[in-house]
Amino acid sequence: MSKLDRLKEQIAYLKFWQGIMVVTNISLIGWLVSTGYTADGLTLLLAGFGALFLTIGIVAMHRKIDRRIEQTGRL
Repeated sequence: MSKLDRLKEQIAYLKFWQGIMVVTNISLIGWLVSTGYTADGLTLLLAGFGALFLTIGIVAMHRKIDRRIEQTGRL
């Protein structure tokens, strides 16, 4: 397998997991909005931190994908 093909596969794999992270983050934020007043405080705090960390992970994944795309341009 050539280096270009390997990079393309890595990009596709990373985009797949980034999509899962985005859907999970949207669902978690939706849950926070819909049950903000009825859920336990600790649960809300943990869910808020989870949403924050997912958002940071999505941005980090995007940067990694962008670097891989730049690598394909140099080949």
